[in-house]
Amino acid sequence: MLIQPTTYRSDRMRIVITGGCGFLGRRVALKLTGDIADRATVARVIGPGTDAVFHLAAIVSGQAEADTDLGYRVNLDGTRAVLDACRALGTAPRLVFASSLAVYGGVLPSKIGDDTALTPQTSYGTQKAIGELLVNDYSRKDFVDGRALRLPTVVVRPGRPNRAASTFASSMIREPLAGQEAICPVSPDTVMALASPRRIVAGLVHALGIPGEAFGTSRSLQLPGFSVSVGEMAAALRRAGGEAAYARIRWQPDPQIQAIVSSWPPALATSRAEALGFGRDKGIDEVVAAFIADDLPLQKQLVA
Repeated sequence: MLIQPTTYRSDRMRIVITGGCGFLGRRVALKLTGDIADRATVARVIGPGTDAVFHLAAIVSGQAEADTDLGYRVNLDGTRAVLDACRALGTAPRLVFASSLAVYGGVLPSKIGDDTALTPQTSYGTQKAIGELLVNDYSRKDFVDGRALRLPTVVVRPGRPNRAASTFASSMIREPLAGQEAICPVSPDTVMALASPRRIVAGLVHALGIPGEAFGTSRSLQLPGFSVSVGEMAAALRRAGGEAAYARIRWQPDPQIQAIVSSWPPALATSRAEALGFGRDKGIDEVVAAFIADDLPLQKQLVA
């Protein structure tokens, strides 16, 4: 897994972004390359003068489940390498760690929040849960000034489908609007908690500016999202792209993906995040409109 770090310098801060060429990282900056689990590489990137780190590099859920060794190498060993490089600085830099709803699982309450027990049902969720605990422990010892943000499923992601179990949630909107067919492997009544790229990027940046003490005893935080059924997502596609776009969805059930997605929480309780100034999207139509405005022209070029 490439670390793909980006180093951003301003008049006040030097910020490193692991996964800087990935979907979220690209939207916060520019480009470099290396192995996220190679401690020498990470230590070189997170060098003296680093004020803050966005740790976004990860193997996605489906791939982490299919390749156990790779998932733990990138998602656990890589996170430890980043934390230890930060610790070695001796300056407790601010660290924003991208966690996931996959840390929850099994039988869940109607809404989940910061006080919901972490019961991951996948290797990816387990790796993210361990990462959160490490961020909290390193923060407790003043090795870093960390914050671990549990991200809702991000929709609509531009680009091509990946091996994440949730990739269909973007594909079923992205591909039809770009003139291509898309497969939806889950039932229309499946409910998901989503957030737009605009909202997630704003949340990552906002988290960096919050004083560590404002998080209280836990540096883990569930970011706001909105709940929507897959059928409602398809209806939003129809409203935005018409019948031709809607007809490009192919409903092909996949029990394995359905099981993974169904293990995720469908609704979020995020009063703590909202009190800290994090916002949420208004709904799926706003999210689809944002994709059309921000990414659809380049998406059409990509698949042309």
